[in-house]
Amino acid sequence: MFARLAPALFVLIWSSGFIVARWAVPHGAPELILLARMVLTSLMMGAAALVAGERWPTGRRLGLHVLAGAMLNGVYLCTSWWAVSQGMPAGVMALLGALQPLVVAVGAFLFLGERLPARGWAGLGIALIGVVMVLEPLLESGLAISVPWYVVAGAVTSILAMAVGTMIQSGSLAQDGIRVSSSVQNAGGAAIALGATMALGDYRWDNSLSLWLGLAWSVLMLSAAALSLLVWMTRRQGATRVSVLLLLVPPLTAIESRLLFGEHLITIQLLGFALALGGVLLARSGKNALPPEPA
Repeated sequence: MFARLAPALFVLIWSSGFIVARWAVPHGAPELILLARMVLTSLMMGAAALVAGERWPTGRRLGLHVLAGAMLNGVYLCTSWWAVSQGMPAGVMALLGALQPLVVAVGAFLFLGERLPARGWAGLGIALIGVVMVLEPLLESGLAISVPWYVVAGAVTSILAMAVGTMIQSGSLAQDGIRVSSSVQNAGGAAIALGATMALGDYRWDNSLSLWLGLAWSVLMLSAAALSLLVWMTRRQGATRVSVLLLLVPPLTAIESRLLFGEHLITIQLLGFALALGGVLLARSGKNALPPEPA
């Protein structure tokens, strides 16, 4: 049962990341918030791993965990948040993020030997069209805003980093416990966030309730819950099938913004969400066996 609910639960929690960012960033430096988030998550999951008696990785496997965390938690989050803060329109950033499943599908085919059936590629294409429909009103205004080439490069780097971090999860790391993996990988991401904080020199932190609530949600739900679900599903379903779920994040975030912030949704956006959902369901359909229930 959990294996069937995990994809929907992951998308619902992960889509809240954009909402939390909008809520918390005005009260603190993005890189500093991310640093606090990853350090707290690493300590919390590390304590849980010790209580559960999970074995800690060593040698090459430890290095792979750190690399996966640096890519998935560190480079992806820090560069994407930085790009938006430097003028990259949120709609354009979301559209770039929607390309990540395509990058993973190609990378997994070339380097991991994963095969996506014809209906999988068709569903991927349909879902991408749906995402563009949802973001189209944002793109109309966003594309009129000029940003420096290095900001665009940072945005693209964030997507590539997330793709690399996701694919690494499909390797030998599947033998390690989720708690241990989360602790080590968040530590790897924290190292990147610390470097970014020191390089940019922005230490804003107004200590407001909104900031602490946003940080608590980021630690407990986004890092501990959603990223653990991402790792767990990737190890059992493959990087490509899991990455396709990310196509639902921008449309779902648009709906959440409408409910929470009163942002207007037009017909083309609602149709686009339906198309994206149908494409994801098509891409993930198949005879793949469900993973075992988690301990």
